[in-house]
Amino acid sequence: MNLKVGDKVVVISGKDRGKEGKITKVLRQENRVIVEGVNVCKKHIKGNGQTPGSIEEIERPIHASNVMIVDPKTGKRTRIGHQVNKDGKKVRVAKKSGKELD
Repeated sequence: MNLKVGDKVVVISGKDRGKEGKITKVLRQENRVIVEGVNVCKKHIKGNGQTPGSIEEIERPIHASNVMIVDPKTGKRTRIGHQVNKDGKKVRVAKKSGKELD
């Protein structure tokens, strides 16, 4: 998986298609990512003697194949490639513009 925490991505399929957000967590074993503001569900929390019950909105994971990284130069979605830079370090690059990703 070529995605990292902090990457800006756009959802390409599903009920949230077209939404953009940053990746907050990467679940490598399951090949899923959690994107802020995407795939939001309501969770009912049962109250006890000290705290009242409540309904929280949480972001659920989506499959990594349903998101694409946003090109920092053009602002459109792009694929990710790999190159070796001048320092001899392997870096990720945007396929459309060739610009290095963080």
